[in-house]
Amino acid sequence: MQQEFDLIVIGGGPVGENVADRAVQGGLSTAIVEHELVGGECSYWACMPSKALLRAGAAIAAARRVPGAAEAVTGQLDVQALFAHRDEVVKHWDDGGQVDWLDGAGIRLVRGHGRLDGERRVVVTTPDGESVELVARVAVVVATGSDPLIPHIDGLAEARPWTSREATSAELAPGRLAIIGGGVVGVEMAAAYASFGTEVTLIARSGLLGGFEPFAGELVGAGLAEQGVRVVTGAAPLRVERTGADAASAPDAGGAPDAGGAPAASSTPAGGEVRIELSTGETVVADEVLVATGRTPRTRELGLETIGLEPGSWLETDDTLRVRGHDWLTAVGDVNHRALLTHQGKYQARAAGDRIAAVAAGRETSDAPWGAHVATADHRAVPQVVFADPEVAAVGLTAAGAEKAGLRTRVVDYELGWIAGASVHADGYRGTARMVVDEDRGVVVGATFVGQDVAELVQAATIAIVGEVPLDRLWHAVPAYPTISEIWLRLLEEYGRPAA
Repeated sequence: MQQEFDLIVIGGGPVGENVADRAVQGGLSTAIVEHELVGGECSYWACMPSKALLRAGAAIAAARRVPGAAEAVTGQLDVQALFAHRDEVVKHWDDGGQVDWLDGAGIRLVRGHGRLDGERRVVVTTPDGESVELVARVAVVVATGSDPLIPHIDGLAEARPWTSREATSAELAPGRLAIIGGGVVGVEMAAAYASFGTEVTLIARSGLLGGFEPFAGELVGAGLAEQGVRVVTGAAPLRVERTGADAASAPDAGGAPDAGGAPAASSTPAGGEVRIELSTGETVVADEVLVATGRTPRTRELGLETIGLEPGSWLETDDTLRVRGHDWLTAVGDVNHRALLTHQGKYQARAAGDRIAAVAAGRETSDAPWGAHVATADHRAVPQVVFADPEVAAVGLTAAGAEKAGLRTRVVDYELGWIAGASVHADGYRGTARMVVDEDRGVVVGATFVGQDVAELVQAATIAIVGEVPLDRLWHAVPAYPTISEIWLRLLEEYGRPAA
């Protein structure tokens, strides 16, 4: 059976949904191929469940910092009630609402595993084993995302480790949890499980939050320690062993997850205990081990070999998101390795969908930097929030990144605790802000905020960077008093007002 559409999108997560929606609005017939749940990783196993799991602990911690509220906080966090709330947030792993949205938007859903079969051709193996051939008249978009990477550590795969999927879909909180990796996933899950009462050991060979300003990792590490997390740095896992239980059926390192309306991998305890031998000679013992050491592209079973590309590779694109050497093929989201963040993938999807529709209609496309059909912000203005305690909100270049880029910069730091608005948020508020200024252009190119309740500061910084707002004009953006946004005034004062 063969079906034709203007556009075929492989991958029905938020990125695939966005590119399909823009194409349909541009007049193209569009199909999405999805073998799992429509809504993807972010909706069911990443952004949404992880933030639901973090929220209760953060709320309690915030209340305990405010005199008067602190005295009202009694008892412990109800973990099972929180897990039930998480289940509501992820709609009990039921994508019915998302499927209804596709129907309403005029997007055809084809259930099954899709793989390329030459130029503009996709073969779908349906859940019942049937084969459906799809042909794209205009373009094919790959939005298959990425999978957790299981590193090659002796015995790790056989020990049935958790990945981010198991951590966010767990039915029970283990008594002891070891986490390998000091990036965003490792830090956030350490904070979440510590709030549940789990004894957490975080093993981070190169420190915490390596892609951020150094003070971000230092302050988050101190915050985790206050929560009772043991942070082990400068140590590498050499061998992992699960004892006292059947250690078969380890999660696949980068393979396609199981289909269906439930967590793809078992979230029930594997049993026994896990022993992790470190390069320092220490052995860490836990009930579960979570691996949070990076991502791998979900392209091994995509049929890339049929168009001369390497299976299992990231798909390299230009700024219009077209795969190099294949103008009919577009890659958006994690799979192109430009910025592995849902919001950045959706940004790419909007640009790509509009471009594909414009090309199909014979309209002119805008390919210049900051144009309608390019993803310029992937290079210069990627915002990110780490929902730890304290939070980290950052966008643009770090001081080191700006220096590496050859910019002549000035770095301005200010303690957030000195701001009047911070004093009403918490007793003894601690935090740091940094502004990186391109001295030759007089504009902000990077900003980082670390402290309680700083997540909402990042959008103002993003606008300043994307808009290339001159510093002398920023003086006229008056922050309301008393809010933490007053940090902008203090950073400008530290930098110094330009001469009249």
